[in-house]
Amino acid sequence: MNVRSQVSMVFHLDKCIGCHTCSIACKNIWTDRKGTEYMWWNNVETKPGTGFPTAWEDQEKYNGGWKVEDGTLALRSQSRTKSVVNMFHHPNLPTLDDYYHPWTYDYKNLFDAPEGSDQPIARPISMVTGEPVAIESGPNWDDDLGGSPVYAEHDRNLEGLSEEQRQQLFAVERLVFFYFPRICNHCLNPACVAACPSGALYKRGEDGIVLVDQTRCRAWRACIAACPYKKVYFNWSTGKSEKCILCFPRLETGQAPACFHSCVGRIRYLGVLLYDADRLEEAASRPDDELVEAQRSLILDPFDPQVIAAAAANGVHDSVIESAQRSPVYQFVKVWKVALPPHIEYRTMPMLFYVPPMAPVMANRGQGVVDSVSDDLFHDIEAARVPLQFLGNLFGAGHDAKVRYALRKQKAVRWHRRAETVGDVDRATADRMLREADCTAEEAEAIYRLTSLCTFEERFVIPPMHREEALQMLEEPMEHKQAAGFGFIKAPRRGV
Repeated sequence: MNVRSQVSMVFHLDKCIGCHTCSIACKNIWTDRKGTEYMWWNNVETKPGTGFPTAWEDQEKYNGGWKVEDGTLALRSQSRTKSVVNMFHHPNLPTLDDYYHPWTYDYKNLFDAPEGSDQPIARPISMVTGEPVAIESGPNWDDDLGGSPVYAEHDRNLEGLSEEQRQQLFAVERLVFFYFPRICNHCLNPACVAACPSGALYKRGEDGIVLVDQTRCRAWRACIAACPYKKVYFNWSTGKSEKCILCFPRLETGQAPACFHSCVGRIRYLGVLLYDADRLEEAASRPDDELVEAQRSLILDPFDPQVIAAAAANGVHDSVIESAQRSPVYQFVKVWKVALPPHIEYRTMPMLFYVPPMAPVMANRGQGVVDSVSDDLFHDIEAARVPLQFLGNLFGAGHDAKVRYALRKQKAVRWHRRAETVGDVDRATADRMLREADCTAEEAEAIYRLTSLCTFEERFVIPPMHREEALQMLEEPMEHKQAAGFGFIKAPRRGV
Protein backbone atom coordinates (compact mmCIF):
# COMPACT_ATOMS: atom_id res chain seq x y z
CA MET A 1 0.00 0.00 0.00
CA ASN A 2 1.61 3.21 -1.25
CA VAL A 3 -0.20 5.90 0.77
CA ARG A 4 0.04 9.46 -0.50
CA SER A 5 -1.79 12.68 0.29
CA GLN A 6 -3.75 14.79 -2.16
CA VAL A 7 -5.34 18.20 -1.72
CA SER A 8 -8.88 17.77 -3.08
CA MET A 9 -11.97 19.89 -3.65
CA VAL A 10 -15.77 19.69 -3.66
CA PHE A 11 -18.09 22.14 -5.43
CA HIS A 12 -21.73 22.07 -4.30
CA LEU A 13 -23.66 22.94 -7.47
CA ASP A 14 -26.96 23.38 -5.64
CA LYS A 15 -25.45 26.50 -4.03
CA CYS A 16 -23.71 28.15 -7.01
CA ILE A 17 -25.39 31.45 -7.97
CA GLY A 18 -23.28 32.13 -11.07
CA CYS A 19 -21.82 35.41 -9.83
CA HIS A 20 -18.34 34.75 -11.34
CA THR A 21 -16.63 36.32 -8.33
CA CYS A 22 -14.29 33.31 -8.25
CA SER A 23 -13.23 33.88 -11.86
CA ILE A 24 -12.45 37.56 -11.31
CA ALA A 25 -10.49 36.86 -8.12
CA CYS A 26 -8.30 34.36 -9.96
CA LYS A 27 -7.93 36.58 -13.01
CA ASN A 28 -6.79 39.58 -10.99
CA ILE A 29 -4.20 37.59 -9.06
CA TRP A 30 -2.66 35.18 -11.56
CA THR A 31 -3.52 35.98 -15.20
CA ASP A 32 -3.14 39.74 -15.44
CA ARG A 33 0.12 39.49 -17.39
CA LYS A 34 1.07 39.74 -21.05
CA GLY A 35 0.25 36.51 -22.84
CA THR A 36 -2.44 35.47 -20.36
CA GLU A 37 -5.22 37.74 -21.63
CA TYR A 38 -7.39 34.84 -22.82
CA MET A 39 -6.66 32.55 -19.88
CA TRP A 40 -9.30 31.80 -17.25
CA TRP A 41 -7.87 29.29 -14.80
CA ASN A 42 -11.24 29.47 -13.07
CA ASN A 43 -14.37 29.87 -15.17
CA VAL A 44 -18.09 29.35 -14.59
CA GLU A 45 -20.08 27.75 -17.38
CA THR A 46 -23.81 27.42 -17.95
CA LYS A 47 -25.12 23.91 -18.50
CA PRO A 48 -26.47 22.90 -20.97
CA GLY A 49 -23.77 24.68 -22.96
CA THR A 50 -20.54 24.10 -24.84
CA GLY A 51 -18.32 25.79 -22.24
CA PHE A 52 -14.85 27.30 -22.49
CA PRO A 53 -13.02 26.61 -24.71
CA THR A 54 -15.88 25.79 -27.07
CA ALA A 55 -16.91 22.12 -26.98
CA TRP A 56 -14.09 21.14 -24.61
CA GLU A 57 -16.01 17.94 -23.81
CA ASP A 58 -15.82 16.76 -27.44
CA GLN A 59 -12.90 14.36 -27.30
CA GLU A 60 -13.53 13.28 -30.89
CA LYS A 61 -12.30 16.78 -31.72
CA TYR A 62 -9.65 17.31 -29.03
CA ASN A 63 -8.64 13.70 -28.32
CA GLY A 64 -7.82 14.36 -24.65
CA GLY A 65 -7.56 12.02 -21.69
CA TRP A 66 -6.85 8.30 -21.60
CA LYS A 67 -8.19 5.20 -23.31
CA VAL A 68 -7.87 1.50 -22.51
CA GLU A 69 -6.01 -0.22 -25.33
CA ASP A 70 -5.35 -3.96 -25.14
CA GLY A 71 -6.00 -3.86 -21.40
CA THR A 72 -3.56 -1.02 -20.71
CA LEU A 73 -3.96 2.73 -20.36
CA ALA A 74 -2.80 4.87 -23.25
CA LEU A 75 -3.01 8.56 -24.02
CA ARG A 76 -5.52 9.45 -26.70
CA SER A 77 -3.49 12.36 -28.07
CA GLN A 78 0.09 11.21 -27.62
CA SER A 79 2.39 8.31 -28.43
CA ARG A 80 6.02 7.93 -29.47
CA THR A 81 5.04 8.16 -33.11
CA LYS A 82 2.66 11.07 -32.61
CA SER A 83 5.31 12.96 -30.62
CA VAL A 84 7.44 13.16 -33.76
CA VAL A 85 4.58 13.75 -36.20
CA ASN A 86 3.01 16.46 -34.05
CA MET A 87 6.29 18.18 -33.21
CA PHE A 88 5.58 21.35 -35.18
CA HIS A 89 1.81 21.13 -35.53
CA HIS A 90 -0.61 19.43 -33.18
CA PRO A 91 -3.95 18.72 -34.87
CA ASN A 92 -5.93 18.49 -31.61
CA LEU A 93 -5.06 21.86 -30.11
CA PRO A 94 -7.85 24.39 -29.56
CA THR A 95 -7.39 27.57 -31.56
CA LEU A 96 -7.79 31.14 -30.34
CA ASP A 97 -11.28 31.10 -31.85
CA ASP A 98 -12.15 28.10 -29.65
CA TYR A 99 -11.25 30.26 -26.67
CA TYR A 100 -11.95 33.84 -27.78
CA HIS A 101 -9.97 36.77 -29.09
CA PRO A 102 -9.19 38.89 -26.01
CA TRP A 103 -10.00 42.53 -26.40
CA THR A 104 -9.99 45.87 -24.66
CA TYR A 105 -11.32 49.26 -25.76
CA ASP A 106 -9.78 52.33 -27.30
CA TYR A 107 -10.57 54.58 -24.36
CA LYS A 108 -8.18 57.26 -25.64
CA ASN A 109 -10.50 57.90 -28.59
CA LEU A 110 -13.45 58.10 -26.22
CA PHE A 111 -11.84 60.61 -23.85
CA ASP A 112 -9.67 62.64 -26.25
CA ALA A 113 -11.94 62.86 -29.31
CA PRO A 114 -12.32 66.45 -30.60
CA GLU A 115 -15.63 68.22 -30.33
CA GLY A 116 -18.05 67.05 -32.99
CA SER A 117 -21.67 66.44 -33.87
CA ASP A 118 -21.59 62.74 -33.06
CA GLN A 119 -20.89 60.75 -29.91
CA PRO A 120 -17.36 59.29 -29.82
CA ILE A 121 -17.10 55.57 -29.11
CA ALA A 122 -14.51 53.24 -27.62
CA ARG A 123 -13.83 50.71 -30.36
CA PRO A 124 -12.78 47.20 -29.36
CA ILE A 125 -9.13 46.46 -30.07
CA SER A 126 -7.21 43.19 -29.81
CA MET A 127 -5.10 42.70 -26.69
CA VAL A 128 -2.80 40.50 -28.81
CA THR A 129 -2.22 42.59 -31.96
CA GLY A 130 -3.49 46.01 -30.88
CA GLU A 131 -5.61 46.24 -34.04
CA PRO A 132 -9.40 46.80 -34.16
CA VAL A 133 -11.28 43.52 -33.80
CA ALA A 134 -14.88 42.37 -34.24
CA ILE A 135 -16.16 40.76 -31.04
CA GLU A 136 -17.68 37.39 -31.94
CA SER A 137 -17.33 35.39 -28.72
CA GLY A 138 -16.08 35.60 -25.16
CA PRO A 139 -15.08 33.46 -22.18
CA ASN A 140 -18.68 33.34 -20.99
CA TRP A 141 -20.60 33.88 -24.20
CA ASP A 142 -23.43 31.48 -23.35
CA ASP A 143 -23.92 32.62 -19.74
CA ASP A 144 -27.48 32.00 -18.49
CA LEU A 145 -28.21 30.34 -21.85
CA GLY A 146 -27.69 33.72 -23.49
CA GLY A 147 -26.60 31.97 -26.69
CA SER A 148 -29.14 29.17 -26.57
CA PRO A 149 -29.97 27.23 -28.61
CA VAL A 150 -26.83 28.07 -30.59
CA TYR A 151 -24.67 26.77 -27.73
CA ALA A 152 -26.94 24.73 -25.48
CA GLU A 153 -28.18 22.36 -28.15
CA HIS A 154 -24.59 21.32 -28.91
CA ASP A 155 -23.78 20.20 -25.37
CA ARG A 156 -22.19 16.75 -25.54
CA ASN A 157 -24.03 15.68 -22.40
CA LEU A 158 -27.32 15.72 -24.30
CA GLU A 159 -26.36 12.42 -25.91
CA GLY A 160 -28.75 9.65 -24.96
CA LEU A 161 -31.65 11.96 -24.18
CA SER A 162 -34.92 11.21 -25.90
CA GLU A 163 -36.41 13.65 -28.38
CA GLU A 164 -39.13 14.42 -25.85
CA GLN A 165 -36.56 15.28 -23.17
CA ARG A 166 -34.69 17.55 -25.58
CA GLN A 167 -37.90 19.35 -26.52
CA GLN A 168 -38.76 19.82 -22.86
CA LEU A 169 -35.34 21.33 -22.20
CA PHE A 170 -35.58 23.83 -25.03
CA ALA A 171 -39.26 24.59 -24.55
CA VAL A 172 -38.20 26.47 -21.42
CA GLU A 173 -34.67 27.18 -22.63
CA ARG A 174 -34.18 30.19 -20.39
CA LEU A 175 -35.19 28.30 -17.26
CA VAL A 176 -33.45 24.94 -17.55
CA PHE A 177 -29.84 25.52 -16.65
CA PHE A 178 -27.38 25.33 -13.79
CA TYR A 179 -23.91 26.72 -13.23
CA PHE A 180 -20.78 24.62 -13.59
CA PRO A 181 -17.62 26.26 -12.16
CA ARG A 182 -14.36 24.68 -13.31
CA ILE A 183 -10.71 24.81 -12.29
CA CYS A 184 -7.84 22.39 -12.85
CA ASN A 185 -8.81 19.07 -11.25
CA HIS A 186 -5.23 18.28 -10.13
CA CYS A 187 -5.90 14.70 -11.20
CA LEU A 188 -4.38 11.58 -9.69
CA ASN A 189 -3.61 10.32 -13.21
CA PRO A 190 -3.04 13.58 -15.11
CA ALA A 191 -2.80 13.17 -18.87
CA CYS A 192 -1.00 16.52 -19.15
CA VAL A 193 1.88 15.25 -17.02
CA ALA A 194 2.16 12.00 -18.97
CA ALA A 195 2.08 13.75 -22.36
CA CYS A 196 4.83 16.33 -21.75
CA PRO A 197 7.97 15.34 -23.74
CA SER A 198 10.12 17.66 -21.61
CA GLY A 199 8.89 16.47 -18.22
CA ALA A 200 7.98 20.03 -17.34
CA LEU A 201 4.64 19.10 -15.74
CA TYR A 202 4.71 17.26 -12.44
CA LYS A 203 2.70 16.53 -9.31
CA ARG A 204 4.09 17.86 -6.04
CA GLY A 205 4.85 14.91 -3.85
CA GLU A 206 3.59 16.47 -0.63
CA ASP A 207 0.10 17.49 -1.79
CA GLY A 208 -0.49 16.31 -5.37
CA ILE A 209 -0.85 19.81 -6.87
CA VAL A 210 -0.03 19.68 -10.61
CA LEU A 211 2.44 22.39 -11.70
CA VAL A 212 4.46 23.42 -14.75
CA ASP A 213 8.19 24.08 -14.41
CA GLN A 214 8.80 26.71 -17.07
CA THR A 215 12.54 26.28 -16.91
CA ARG A 216 11.94 22.90 -18.56
CA CYS A 217 8.94 23.77 -20.75
CA ARG A 218 9.81 23.74 -24.46
CA ALA A 219 6.43 24.79 -25.89
CA TRP A 220 5.50 21.37 -27.26
CA ARG A 221 1.91 22.08 -26.12
CA ALA A 222 1.24 18.34 -25.86
CA CYS A 223 -0.13 19.02 -22.37
CA ILE A 224 -2.87 21.25 -23.77
CA ALA A 225 -4.04 18.58 -26.19
CA ALA A 226 -3.80 15.80 -23.60
CA CYS A 227 -5.82 17.57 -20.88
CA PRO A 228 -9.45 16.61 -21.59
CA TYR A 229 -10.70 19.49 -19.44
CA LYS A 230 -8.58 22.04 -21.35
CA LYS A 231 -7.19 23.63 -18.20
CA VAL A 232 -3.63 24.05 -19.50
CA TYR A 233 -2.96 27.19 -21.53
CA PHE A 234 -0.16 28.48 -23.76
CA ASN A 235 1.38 31.88 -23.01
CA TRP A 236 2.06 33.34 -26.45
CA SER A 237 4.43 35.93 -24.95
CA THR A 238 6.77 33.65 -23.00
CA GLY A 239 6.26 30.57 -25.17
CA LYS A 240 5.47 28.46 -22.10
CA SER A 241 2.48 26.57 -20.77
CA GLU A 242 0.60 27.78 -17.69
CA LYS A 243 -2.24 26.44 -15.56
CA CYS A 244 -4.03 26.71 -12.24
CA ILE A 245 -1.60 26.26 -9.35
CA LEU A 246 -4.37 25.99 -6.73
CA CYS A 247 -2.93 29.16 -5.17
CA PHE A 248 -0.28 27.07 -3.44
CA PRO A 249 1.47 30.16 -2.02
CA ARG A 250 -1.76 30.84 -0.14
CA LEU A 251 -2.16 27.21 0.94
CA GLU A 252 1.38 27.23 2.31
CA THR A 253 0.40 30.04 4.67
CA GLY A 254 -2.88 28.41 5.71
CA GLN A 255 -5.11 30.49 3.41
CA ALA A 256 -7.76 29.15 1.06
CA PRO A 257 -7.20 29.62 -2.71
CA ALA A 258 -8.49 32.94 -4.01
CA CYS A 259 -11.47 31.45 -5.87
CA PHE A 260 -12.45 29.48 -2.75
CA HIS A 261 -12.04 32.42 -0.39
CA SER A 262 -14.07 34.78 -2.57
CA CYS A 263 -16.95 32.35 -3.30
CA VAL A 264 -20.21 34.19 -2.54
CA GLY A 265 -22.39 31.07 -2.52
CA ARG A 266 -19.92 29.22 -0.26
CA ILE A 267 -20.12 26.22 -2.57
CA ARG A 268 -16.44 25.28 -2.27
CA TYR A 269 -14.79 22.87 0.11
CA LEU A 270 -11.14 21.92 0.37
CA GLY A 271 -9.41 19.14 2.27
CA VAL A 272 -6.75 16.48 1.98
CA LEU A 273 -7.36 12.84 1.06
CA LEU A 274 -5.14 9.81 1.52
CA TYR A 275 -5.05 7.39 -1.41
CA ASP A 276 -3.30 4.21 -2.52
CA ALA A 277 -1.05 5.07 -5.47
CA ASP A 278 -0.29 1.39 -6.17
CA ARG A 279 -3.86 0.77 -7.31
CA LEU A 280 -4.14 3.82 -9.54
CA GLU A 281 -3.57 2.17 -12.91
CA GLU A 282 -5.85 -0.75 -12.07
CA ALA A 283 -8.65 1.61 -11.01
CA ALA A 284 -8.28 3.84 -14.07
CA SER A 285 -8.51 0.80 -16.35
CA ARG A 286 -11.93 -0.34 -15.11
CA PRO A 287 -15.04 -0.27 -17.36
CA ASP A 288 -16.88 3.03 -17.56
CA ASP A 289 -19.73 1.97 -15.29
CA GLU A 290 -17.25 0.99 -12.53
CA LEU A 291 -14.98 4.02 -12.64
CA VAL A 292 -16.74 6.12 -9.98
CA GLU A 293 -16.61 3.34 -7.42
CA ALA A 294 -13.07 2.43 -8.48
CA GLN A 295 -11.90 5.97 -7.74
CA ARG A 296 -13.67 5.93 -4.39
CA SER A 297 -11.89 2.69 -3.55
CA LEU A 298 -8.54 4.47 -3.98
CA ILE A 299 -9.43 6.87 -1.16
CA LEU A 300 -8.31 5.42 2.16
CA ASP A 301 -9.83 5.66 5.61
CA PRO A 302 -7.67 8.16 7.57
CA PHE A 303 -8.82 6.57 10.85
CA ASP A 304 -7.62 3.07 9.89
CA PRO A 305 -4.49 2.21 11.95
CA GLN A 306 -2.95 0.34 9.02
CA VAL A 307 -3.46 3.33 6.72
CA ILE A 308 -1.98 5.66 9.35
CA ALA A 309 1.07 3.44 9.76
CA ALA A 310 1.59 3.11 5.99
CA ALA A 311 1.19 6.86 5.54
CA ALA A 312 3.74 7.60 8.24
CA ALA A 313 6.15 5.09 6.70
CA ASN A 314 5.76 6.88 3.38
CA GLY A 315 6.67 10.26 4.85
CA VAL A 316 3.18 11.68 5.32
CA HIS A 317 3.35 14.01 8.30
CA ASP A 318 1.14 13.39 11.33
CA SER A 319 -0.44 16.83 10.89
CA VAL A 320 -1.48 15.90 7.35
CA ILE A 321 -3.09 12.69 8.59
CA GLU A 322 -4.95 14.67 11.24
CA SER A 323 -6.15 17.08 8.54
CA ALA A 324 -7.35 14.15 6.44
CA GLN A 325 -9.45 12.98 9.38
CA ARG A 326 -11.23 16.37 9.44
CA SER A 327 -11.48 16.73 5.67
CA PRO A 328 -14.93 17.81 4.37
CA VAL A 329 -14.02 16.29 1.00
CA TYR A 330 -13.67 12.86 2.58
CA GLN A 331 -17.16 13.18 4.04
CA PHE A 332 -18.80 14.27 0.79
CA VAL A 333 -16.98 11.78 -1.46
CA LYS A 334 -16.26 8.66 0.58
CA VAL A 335 -18.66 8.64 3.54
CA TRP A 336 -21.84 10.26 2.21
CA LYS A 337 -21.13 9.53 -1.49
CA VAL A 338 -22.99 12.61 -2.71
CA ALA A 339 -20.04 14.23 -4.56
CA LEU A 340 -19.03 12.87 -7.97
CA PRO A 341 -16.08 13.47 -10.34
CA PRO A 342 -16.66 15.22 -13.70
CA HIS A 343 -16.29 13.02 -16.78
CA ILE A 344 -14.61 10.14 -15.01
CA GLU A 345 -14.58 8.35 -18.40
CA TYR A 346 -11.53 10.45 -19.30
CA ARG A 347 -9.71 8.28 -16.72
CA THR A 348 -7.56 11.07 -15.30
CA MET A 349 -9.08 10.48 -11.85
CA PRO A 350 -9.96 14.13 -11.15
CA MET A 351 -9.73 15.29 -7.55
CA LEU A 352 -12.38 17.97 -7.93
CA PHE A 353 -15.81 16.56 -7.11
CA TYR A 354 -19.30 18.01 -7.60
CA VAL A 355 -22.51 17.64 -5.63
CA PRO A 356 -25.08 17.44 -8.47
CA PRO A 357 -27.89 20.05 -8.54
CA MET A 358 -31.46 19.18 -7.60
CA ALA A 359 -33.08 21.40 -10.29
CA PRO A 360 -36.62 21.17 -8.87
CA VAL A 361 -39.84 21.61 -10.83
CA MET A 362 -42.81 22.56 -8.70
CA ALA A 363 -45.37 23.38 -11.40
CA ASN A 364 -46.04 23.48 -15.13
CA ARG A 365 -48.10 26.00 -17.02
CA GLY A 366 -50.38 24.72 -19.77
CA GLN A 367 -53.48 26.18 -21.43
CA GLY A 368 -53.36 29.13 -19.07
CA VAL A 369 -53.46 26.91 -15.97
CA VAL A 370 -50.60 26.33 -13.50
CA ASP A 371 -50.58 22.69 -12.40
CA SER A 372 -48.44 21.16 -9.68
CA VAL A 373 -46.30 18.38 -11.05
CA SER A 374 -46.02 16.55 -7.73
CA ASP A 375 -48.19 16.10 -4.68
CA ASP A 376 -45.06 15.94 -2.57
CA LEU A 377 -43.40 18.92 -0.93
CA PHE A 378 -40.30 18.38 -3.07
CA HIS A 379 -40.25 17.15 -6.66
CA ASP A 380 -39.54 13.56 -7.67
CA ILE A 381 -35.93 12.98 -8.73
CA GLU A 382 -37.05 11.66 -12.11
CA ALA A 383 -39.10 14.84 -12.70
CA ALA A 384 -36.19 17.27 -12.30
CA ARG A 385 -35.72 20.01 -14.87
CA VAL A 386 -32.33 18.56 -15.78
CA PRO A 387 -32.77 14.93 -16.95
CA LEU A 388 -30.91 12.25 -15.01
CA GLN A 389 -29.27 11.07 -18.23
CA PHE A 390 -27.72 14.52 -18.72
CA LEU A 391 -26.27 14.50 -15.20
CA GLY A 392 -25.23 10.87 -15.69
CA ASN A 393 -23.26 11.85 -18.79
CA LEU A 394 -21.57 14.64 -16.84
CA PHE A 395 -20.88 12.88 -13.54
CA GLY A 396 -21.34 9.16 -14.13
CA ALA A 397 -19.63 8.21 -17.40
CA GLY A 398 -23.04 7.88 -19.04
CA HIS A 399 -24.66 5.99 -16.16
CA ASP A 400 -27.09 7.70 -13.80
CA ALA A 401 -27.05 5.27 -10.84
CA LYS A 402 -24.52 7.26 -8.78
CA VAL A 403 -26.25 10.54 -9.62
CA ARG A 404 -29.62 9.10 -8.64
CA TYR A 405 -28.16 7.96 -5.30
CA ALA A 406 -26.70 11.42 -4.58
CA LEU A 407 -29.92 13.24 -5.50
CA ARG A 408 -32.11 10.89 -3.44
CA LYS A 409 -29.93 11.46 -0.40
CA GLN A 410 -30.10 15.22 -0.87
CA LYS A 411 -33.88 15.05 -1.15
CA ALA A 412 -34.11 12.89 1.97
CA VAL A 413 -32.06 15.48 3.90
CA ARG A 414 -34.53 18.17 2.86
CA TRP A 415 -37.48 16.10 4.04
CA HIS A 416 -35.70 15.39 7.31
CA ARG A 417 -35.00 19.06 7.99
CA ARG A 418 -38.53 20.08 6.99
CA ALA A 419 -39.94 17.59 9.50
CA GLU A 420 -37.56 18.92 12.17
CA THR A 421 -38.04 22.66 11.67
CA VAL A 422 -41.48 23.30 10.14
CA GLY A 423 -43.35 20.15 11.07
CA ASP A 424 -45.64 20.10 8.03
CA VAL A 425 -43.97 16.88 6.87
CA ASP A 426 -44.88 13.59 8.48
CA ARG A 427 -41.95 12.27 10.56
CA ALA A 428 -42.64 8.68 9.53
CA THR A 429 -42.51 9.66 5.87
CA ALA A 430 -39.25 11.51 6.37
CA ASP A 431 -37.74 8.48 8.13
CA ARG A 432 -38.89 6.22 5.32
CA MET A 433 -37.25 8.47 2.75
CA LEU A 434 -34.02 8.44 4.76
CA ARG A 435 -34.01 4.64 4.76
CA GLU A 436 -34.73 4.49 1.03
CA ALA A 437 -31.85 6.92 0.43
CA ASP A 438 -29.42 4.81 2.50
CA CYS A 439 -29.17 7.60 5.06
CA THR A 440 -29.65 7.92 8.80
CA ALA A 441 -31.02 10.89 10.71
CA GLU A 442 -27.54 11.52 12.17
CA GLU A 443 -25.96 11.49 8.71
CA ALA A 444 -28.69 13.77 7.33
CA GLU A 445 -28.02 16.21 10.14
CA ALA A 446 -24.28 16.15 9.40
CA ILE A 447 -24.88 16.74 5.67
CA TYR A 448 -27.22 19.63 6.48
CA ARG A 449 -24.76 21.29 8.83
CA LEU A 450 -21.74 20.98 6.54
CA THR A 451 -23.82 22.23 3.62
CA SER A 452 -25.70 25.08 5.29
CA LEU A 453 -24.16 26.01 8.64
CA CYS A 454 -20.47 25.26 8.18
CA THR A 455 -17.82 27.71 9.31
CA PHE A 456 -14.86 28.87 7.25
CA GLU A 457 -12.60 26.44 9.10
CA GLU A 458 -14.96 23.53 8.44
CA ARG A 459 -15.13 24.25 4.72
CA PHE A 460 -11.38 24.64 4.29
CA VAL A 461 -9.27 22.15 6.22
CA ILE A 462 -5.84 23.09 4.88
CA PRO A 463 -3.04 20.70 5.85
CA PRO A 464 0.31 22.15 6.98
CA MET A 465 2.63 22.22 3.97
CA HIS A 466 5.90 22.27 5.92
CA ARG A 467 7.46 24.45 3.27
CA GLU A 468 10.21 25.36 5.70
CA GLU A 469 11.79 22.12 4.51
CA ALA A 470 11.75 23.15 0.81
CA LEU A 471 14.34 25.02 -1.25
CA GLN A 472 11.59 27.06 -2.87
CA MET A 473 11.33 29.09 0.33
CA LEU A 474 14.38 31.04 -0.89
CA GLU A 475 12.01 33.38 -2.72
CA GLU A 476 8.63 34.88 -1.90
CA PRO A 477 6.24 33.56 -4.59
CA MET A 478 3.62 36.29 -4.23
CA GLU A 479 6.26 38.87 -5.14
CA HIS A 480 7.31 36.86 -8.19
CA LYS A 481 4.04 35.39 -9.34
CA GLN A 482 5.15 35.11 -12.95
CA ALA A 483 7.54 32.43 -11.73
CA ALA A 484 5.35 30.93 -9.01
CA GLY A 485 4.41 27.40 -9.86
CA PHE A 486 6.29 27.45 -13.13
CA GLY A 487 9.99 28.02 -12.38
CA PHE A 488 10.68 28.52 -8.72
CA ILE A 489 13.87 30.58 -8.72
CA LYS A 490 13.77 32.38 -12.08
CA ALA A 491 10.94 33.87 -14.10
CA PRO A 492 10.29 32.19 -17.46
CA ARG A 493 12.04 33.42 -20.58
CA ARG A 494 11.23 32.57 -24.13
CA GLY A 495 13.06 29.74 -25.87
CA VAL A 496 15.41 27.14 -24.43
